[in-house]
Amino acid sequence: MFTVSPAPHAKGPLSTKRLMRDVIIALIPAFLVSLYMFGLSALFITLVSIASCVFFEWTIQKFVMKIPPAISDSSAILTGLLLAFNLPSNLPVWMVIMGSLVAIGVGKMSFGGLGNNIFNPALAGRVFLLISCPAAMTTWPKPLMTRDMWPWQIVDGVSGASADAFTGATPLVWMKMGNVSELNAMDMLVGKMGGSLGEISAVALLIGFAYLLVRQVITWHIPISILATVAVFTGILHVADPAHYASPVFHLLAGGLMLGAIFMATDYVTSPMHPKGMLVYGAGIGVITVVIRCFGSYPEGMSFAILIMNAVTPLINRYMKPKRFGAVAKAK
Repeated sequence: MFTVSPAPHAKGPLSTKRLMRDVIIALIPAFLVSLYMFGLSALFITLVSIASCVFFEWTIQKFVMKIPPAISDSSAILTGLLLAFNLPSNLPVWMVIMGSLVAIGVGKMSFGGLGNNIFNPALAGRVFLLISCPAAMTTWPKPLMTRDMWPWQIVDGVSGASADAFTGATPLVWMKMGNVSELNAMDMLVGKMGGSLGEISAVALLIGFAYLLVRQVITWHIPISILATVAVFTGILHVADPAHYASPVFHLLAGGLMLGAIFMATDYVTSPMHPKGMLVYGAGIGVITVVIRCFGSYPEGMSFAILIMNAVTPLINRYMKPKRFGAVAKAK
């Protein structure tokens, strides 16, 4: 008797649950920085996002798709965490829940669930909120350590811990306004700036990157190709016109470039399979990001760039395929 089943037929120690767990662990440094910079509001937004994503995935699988819920693989938890990392810490709860519904219901489950989605679910939710609620998605609380009052102080009935009372521009907004002198590289490295929860500290994200490389969860191809492309492109612009275009260091440390390059663009499902395809994919993300940042109306282009290249991934896979197992090289 033979059992006929689809691939894979050879199994190793890696599993979906372990991969998801490793990515979650790699995000812990950035999460701790967000807690330090934005206080309990960062924790609240993160918990709401994770709980909403898990709930919507369980509900859709059980009552809509009529299949056993698979939330134990931790993919919904990771989607919720990444979505929270792409949101400001003062976003209203109902918007977080709506973004979670779009991320899971539209970005993931409408394509058939984990492994079938074309676009990164967390970015689908983030871009939906950015387009439908632009004012709320571009109101950035200042980090606690940069405010005029400490969190425990109350002046004129306003608490120093209130996210709504202290808002400021992100580095990319300053760049659009023609002023990048408000922040220095050290502030951007440690996270002393406004922005989404998970994007503010380049050091924390690089620690997570190192962990993922050591654990062999991802390879260097996509993150390095994105960062190198952005550095070269912005370097050329900066040399040509330093008065109007920020330096490569600024672009590498500002906005969601590090978060997107390390944790969003490297999604297994939506990125190419072959190393050469990964390099092309990363270069495309880098070029589109710089074009939007420097010439578009939005200050940040990373989310749009990743989603656009997600759509190009099937084409890249078609022309840059891994060698078939057992294939014999053609004689010259």
